[in-house]
Amino acid sequence: MLPWTEILLRLFVAALLTSMIGLEREFKHKPVGFRTNMLVGMGSALFMIISLSFVDSPERIATGVVSGIGFLGAGLIIQSQGELHGITTAASIWMVAAIGLATGMGYYSAAVIATILALVVLLIFGKQTLREKFKLDN
Repeated sequence: MLPWTEILLRLFVAALLTSMIGLEREFKHKPVGFRTNMLVGMGSALFMIISLSFVDSPERIATGVVSGIGFLGAGLIIQSQGELHGITTAASIWMVAAIGLATGMGYYSAAVIATILALVVLLIFGKQTLREKFKLDN
């Protein structure tokens, strides 16, 4: 069992990192924003912390989190008039769950790097396609 100070640290880091992704989503007026991203990240971290007490197979709960978040993400994707919407939002929820799992395990550097890379993708590559951004023609 982890000491309560380590549990607090892991949950706080998960909240901090995933809130950054949530803020980006919030500023872009996406339906899944700041609070949801934080809650998914902290929940994933907590599930991982709890799973560490299962010495024989701690990966069982992480597997459930990945599956559950996949189901949640699938519910966010909407098809309308031949176009798909919500795929990036679903992917960001999946990413914050992974960041939460990493912080729950104590893999802070992996969580920080993943957060930075996710923010780079979300901030630099918007709705504009690469073809439009770089003016590539067929």
